[in-house]
Amino acid sequence: MPNKNDTRIGLGKANYLLLIVAAIILILGYFIMSLNEITISPLLLFLAYVVIIPVALLWKPKQK
Repeated sequence: MPNKNDTRIGLGKANYLLLIVAAIILILGYFIMSLNEITISPLLLFLAYVVIIPVALLWKPKQK
């Protein structure tokens, strides 16, 4: 029977911090998009969706 801890994603504090930063950048990107700014908002959304969120989910913190 698999161990209960083996089925979890195992995100650490740094992972959650990166996800919070990504959420803030997403909110900022959509807010800027609502102001009809079409150069900065896609860059922010791309940065959050393609870079920060995958890094936050895949990065493993160092084991002590």
